[in-house]
Amino acid sequence: MTGNEGNAGREKLQRVLDWAVAEVGVPGIVAEVRDADGNWFATAGVANIQTGTRRQPGEHLHTGSSGKAFTAAAMLSLEAEGRLSLDDTVEKWLPGVLNVNGYDGNKITIRHLLNNTSGLFSTGLAPELSHRYATRSGFVTHRFDEFTTEDLLRLAVSQPPVGEPGERFEYANGGFYLAGAIIEKVTGNSYAEEVDRRVIQPLGLTNTYVRPMQDTGYPHPHPRAYSNLFYKDGADPATVTPENWESMIEGPGLEPLDVTEFNTSSGWSAGNVVSTTGDMIRFINAMASGSLLPPAQYREMWTTVSTEGSYWMPHARYGLGLFEFDKEATGGRTLRGVGGSLWGSFLCAVGTSDGKHTIAFHTNTEWKTWDLLFKVIEAEFGTSVPA
Repeated sequence: MTGNEGNAGREKLQRVLDWAVAEVGVPGIVAEVRDADGNWFATAGVANIQTGTRRQPGEHLHTGSSGKAFTAAAMLSLEAEGRLSLDDTVEKWLPGVLNVNGYDGNKITIRHLLNNTSGLFSTGLAPELSHRYATRSGFVTHRFDEFTTEDLLRLAVSQPPVGEPGERFEYANGGFYLAGAIIEKVTGNSYAEEVDRRVIQPLGLTNTYVRPMQDTGYPHPHPRAYSNLFYKDGADPATVTPENWESMIEGPGLEPLDVTEFNTSSGWSAGNVVSTTGDMIRFINAMASGSLLPPAQYREMWTTVSTEGSYWMPHARYGLGLFEFDKEATGGRTLRGVGGSLWGSFLCAVGTSDGKHTIAFHTNTEWKTWDLLFKVIEAEFGTSVPA
């Protein structure tokens, strides 16, 4: 966009940010755009409800499941070096780890883990997690619990499979826990070290890091994080399914809980990266355009699977840790992105496949509605995605 068209687009995007605060219940939101006209930054709402402090550029943010794309990129880098293949079985690298509760490590491959077609159940619905964090009182009691890698691998297979490997898409953090463990097994280094060496440093992401498992805070500047993502009093987390969870969430009107200080080690290789909107623009540009990985691995990253029939984001296909909108929904335009949500944070970065026009936005509360993402896309790219 240039000239008056660009100004009109920016005004439209600002109206979306204002709408998010006024109508959706977002405490504060920021958006950063990088295109042919340079950089543009906008904000609405506040970083701190108590002080009224405004949000600002350069804030350190939890990126939630965006960390899956960092895991996939590190894994593809290892494949490019010939140290593993995406078609290797989990059993080859982690003998016996998957051979419990109905799973078969000889059938599930690394590729299955990274595109969420492994047959692993939706890890976020595991009773062990739900009982810790489902209610406000539970969250307050367990907010500083630390998970070890062994804890997370057990969690990944704590419920039976939802299907055969390759049969269907089911968003499962557990698959990425296994991928992180494979990275460590292959290299002999920690997951964080390998992501830093293979992804963060080559891309010059100076404000990005894998959060240490014991960390509970953020470097300055950062917004406060607020959550309403709790079940109603008396709800039994054991009865939650992908079909009914929304009906069990607290109703509107309750004050959000400040969840800024929170141990997020349960994310690990499925999503425990801290970054900024500027760094996330640089990251998704590299992933979307193929500037980090060799051509063969780039093609693998963007060989997508259907998410139809799942309770994940509509109008999108899933690659390896990232998503691509269906062209039927975007008028034939290729838009690629990465995103993630957890208590008190929602970040999404979307851009064109040439890496020349990208937006990253963040709310200091969790995902509220897909309407926000689709309104941002329409304002910035002029592409109307059905809500």
